Parts: sequence; C-alpha cells; structure tokens
Amino acid sequence: MGLQDEITAAVKDAMRKKEKLRLGVLRMLTSEIKNRRIENQCELKDEEILQVITRMVKQRNDSAEQFTKGDREELAEKERAEIIVLETYLPEALAETELERLVQEAIAETQAESKKDMGKIMKAVMPKIAGRADGKVVNQMVARLLG
Repeated sequence: MGLQDEITAAVKDAMRKKEKLRLGVLRMLTSEIKNRRIENQCELKDEEILQVITRMVKQRNDSAEQFTKGDREELAEKERAEIIVLETYLPEALAETELERLVQEAIAETQAESKKDMGKIMKAVMPKIAGRADGKVVNQMVARLLG
C-alpha cells in the first residue's frame, strides 16, 4: 500500500473515531498533496509526498517557535500536536552517526576540500537522506566537517 492510500485510509479512520485534530491535519495534508499533484500534472511518488509532509512539519515548527516567542503557548501546543500527527508518516530519523557517515561519503564522492564546496555536498547528500533529517542540521554538519 502506497503512502497516498495509507493517508486516505487514515482520514476514514479518523472520521470513524471522531478524532478532530487528526482528521483536520490529514485533510490539510491531503489538500497539500492534491495541490502538488495539480502543479506537477501527474501522480506523486511516495518520495514527493514525503517532501510535502516534511515541508508541513517545518512550517509547523516555525509557527510553534513564533507562537512561543509571542507568548501564545496554546497555539504553539496545537502546532506541536499537528507535528506529531504528521511525523507518523515520515520515515524514522537518521541517527547522528549515520548522518555523519553519509555526509563523509558525500564529501569523498565530491572531493570537496573547503566550505566553497558545500553546495556540491548538499546536492549529493540530500537525496540520500530523503526526509530523514532536517536540511539545517545537515548543513551544520557539512560546515563542521569541512571547517
């Protein structure tokens, strides 16, 4: 069963169980996937759906951070609850050692020597990671290993 089918089944399950928050999040996700499908004018692969979910998680993290800064903790909590629902569809996050190994391989593969080559490394490593690590964390690790 593909990720799209899994999400559709989860929407039906959330309706049956009357889980308001989960249903709302899954409907937003379904809408985002549909919008992306219209943009691309073709069906989305699981990797593309994972990109949509990752983007939604990142947006909610940013929102929660802003709400916390604005002293609106109840809204930040809602965003965090939505993140939990979305993360159930993401693959398990990479351990730091595994991530470091992938970055080291990309550095060797691209023959990078300085921070000027960060773009090449990021381009090589990000497809291998595919939603299992935040780009910001990868970028910091690349800078640390090159610097």
